[in-house]
Amino acid sequence: MEPRIETLAEKKLVGKRLRMSFAHDRTFELWRSFMPERNSIKHGVSTDLFSLQVYEAAHDFTFLNPAAEFENWAAKEVSDFADVPAGMEAFTLSGGLYAVFLHKGAAATGPETFRYIFGSWLPHSGYELDNRPHFEILGPKYKNNDPASEEDIWIPIRKKV
Repeated sequence: MEPRIETLAEKKLVGKRLRMSFAHDRTFELWRSFMPERNSIKHGVSTDLFSLQVYEAAHDFTFLNPAAEFENWAAKEVSDFADVPAGMEAFTLSGGLYAVFLHKGAAATGPETFRYIFGSWLPHSGYELDNRPHFEILGPKYKNNDPASEEDIWIPIRKKV
């Protein structure tokens, strides 16, 4: 599974966020809250949804500490921050270099893809993690727990020095 390397331009997102850890995963709660209200977001750029994670700079991506907290967002890209709905927040996703992996399969198989990214691909890639948000784009082929589901996983990188 080879990624494509892309330079992402800054994006404006509007959505909801929750603090969580892998041990205390609140992803379902976040999306259950966001989905009924997603159409109230004005100035949407597309129908794609963003599942975005903001990790601390020292986050351990070997996943040895499942209690390490991070911020998880359910969001939609917008052209501007006018009229942010009550109960939602604006977030500016800074641009930069990303490795983009296509994950095919049910959401439940995602951990296998992430183990490959952080355990195999990244250590041998000539890149290292950059301290910017990680995210997945849930586009028209995303079907959650369907084995035919597809989503793009965006990992922030920079060239190793």
